[in-house]
Amino acid sequence: MKTIIHTAAIETKNLGIGYHLKKGRKKIVHEQLNLKLRNGEVTCLLGLNGAGKSTLLRTLCGFQPPLSGTIYLQGKPLDSYPQRKLSQMVGVVLTEKTNVGNLTVHELVSLGRYPYSGFFGQLKANDLSVIEQSIEAVGISHKTDCNVAELSDGERQKAMIAKALAQQCPIIILDEPTAFLDVTSRIEIMTLLHKLAREQDKAILLSTHDLDLAIQMGDCLWLQGKELPMAVGSPEDLILQHRFGVFFNKDDISFDESTGKISMTTPTVPIGIEGDFKVSYWVGNALIRNGFLPSPKSDNYLSVVCENAENLKIYRQGNLWKVSHTVAELIQNLF
Repeated sequence: MKTIIHTAAIETKNLGIGYHLKKGRKKIVHEQLNLKLRNGEVTCLLGLNGAGKSTLLRTLCGFQPPLSGTIYLQGKPLDSYPQRKLSQMVGVVLTEKTNVGNLTVHELVSLGRYPYSGFFGQLKANDLSVIEQSIEAVGISHKTDCNVAELSDGERQKAMIAKALAQQCPIIILDEPTAFLDVTSRIEIMTLLHKLAREQDKAILLSTHDLDLAIQMGDCLWLQGKELPMAVGSPEDLILQHRFGVFFNKDDISFDESTGKISMTTPTVPIGIEGDFKVSYWVGNALIRNGFLPSPKSDNYLSVVCENAENLKIYRQGNLWKVSHTVAELIQNLF
């Protein structure tokens, strides 16, 4: 299999982010950030509210200046790009619902050609082709002539992504693109972004609070916290390196490395679990929620053998104790 080497679309060297205050003072949010955003990958920026995610995104977009350090865009300092050229390099999709008046989807996406045609420039055949391809790429060709106000939240977000695609920029930065979307739409948007990164070699950076989808769909995660060094790596590496707990453990809330989920309680009661893989996973999910600590070992005082979803056997000291026919019944039997 051919090895794919993803190049850095954005790289930061000793970047400091924050705000300039009055009388020359500064509010520093983060310092010494050395990050790489790579082509062909979806990078998810995660962190609790107030960690500085939006400040980082605005700085990388060029919307606000860094306090220190340098941002390199395709190997050149970000501040060396004229505004129009920068618009050809970075597409931005914000969380807020932009007031687009009575624009149709086609008209909205056509605004993405502004960096090439100028605001009052006439769209040429190539521009129209790019617009059509961008709308098709996000799967809303059937909505081309529809008013944007008539779209669902998911369709509207796809239209905004199509606008960014019409800019033909190698980098797309999105601020919480799945916020306010239902479960199906969130999955659709994340799947779409992953597909665009792969097929069009885009470098895609998005901030999100959706931990499950970030772990499932993100090629790289940036974990950002207050007064904590940024943690960077694949979801699996960060989990195995025990990095998530540093950022998300709080009081009675903890990150469960065995499931990749946030748990409201810390499991303490050991229990063995084995059998059908899918059934064991979901039985384990219920056990964790109820304070048990599942383990593949069978030498625990208590253990569960999941033969199938309707045949869940509880063993006590190696002897069959009870048989449950649903997960809810299993939990009741354990108590």
